[in-house]
Amino acid sequence: MIVKTLETERLILRPFEETDFEAVHSYASVAENVQYMLWGPNDESQTKAFIMQAVAQSKEKPCKNYQYAAVLKASQKLIGGCNLAILGNDEAEIGWILHRDCWKQGFGTEMGKRIVEFGFCELGLHRIIARCDTENNGSWRVMERIGMRREGCFLEARPANKFSDKKYGDEYLYAILKDEWEIQKEISYYNSLPVIFDGFIDIPDLTDGEIELYCIAKKPAIPEKKWVPAYAFEISRDGNRVGEINLRIGYTDGLYYGGQIGYSVDEQHRGHGYAAKACRLLVPVIRAHGMKKVLITNNITNIASKRTCEKLGAKLIRVARLPEWHDLYKDDLRFVNIFEWSVD
Repeated sequence: MIVKTLETERLILRPFEETDFEAVHSYASVAENVQYMLWGPNDESQTKAFIMQAVAQSKEKPCKNYQYAAVLKASQKLIGGCNLAILGNDEAEIGWILHRDCWKQGFGTEMGKRIVEFGFCELGLHRIIARCDTENNGSWRVMERIGMRREGCFLEARPANKFSDKKYGDEYLYAILKDEWEIQKEISYYNSLPVIFDGFIDIPDLTDGEIELYCIAKKPAIPEKKWVPAYAFEISRDGNRVGEINLRIGYTDGLYYGGQIGYSVDEQHRGHGYAAKACRLLVPVIRAHGMKKVLITNNITNIASKRTCEKLGAKLIRVARLPEWHDLYKDDLRFVNIFEWSVD
């Protein structure tokens, strides 16, 4: 694939040209600018050699190293560069550099997001990695902002930075899988959905003639824990408890994996479809809070819960690997089914 021009909100990412020498050398020749790089600072011959190599690589078929010059849309000024190098087995490594005058303005994040998108959407990659010196706070923070995970810290795995009196430096390895990237897009979508919460509502009669739901708790949000407001209901039949169902109001990263609805039916009352019936009874409350879609998640081994979602007509979005920060991961779960239920 020939290197084509990419765009971000503020940048044009295009193949390098021989006429880029002056702009590239303005950052590649400065020790502070390349302090944590494995190369540099460059003399003129080294910068010229890099540009010639980048131009040549952009014409290779297939291209193995996509080298991009980062150019400001507003001024057409070249302020840095980034690249994606194919490693084989549907994997690639990415990197970037910016002129120090353009640090701390979000340009690194823009470049990183765009080349990750390019790698997954247009090159069909499965995994993308990035590396940096552990002291290069700006670089690993960009990696985290574009959704990469820190996979490891390798001691004395690279030459020390240019101003260190040590011989070796430690190295972080970050990575992101295509599934993880797609999940991040899905989370952004759900977090953008409308929700109304001006306080808890008065609960109407919730019954289908067979079971009833009784509100037993209204739990306020706990922002420091990133918990949203929630209702807890007892599921009852003929005045006797048969289970419990909870409804969480809102959308968050955590609820993508944990869902807005959680239910449990007491063992002696299972097999009667009470969970699905209870979910349907929640629809007026869900709508009262302006929500049109809710997520229901379950352990991949929980066949009964999966069947409940299927009875509701919920759509299986994916089987997702739980991130280590999630409470469900701490409860020893590793994968969950994620269902979307539309109630509009």
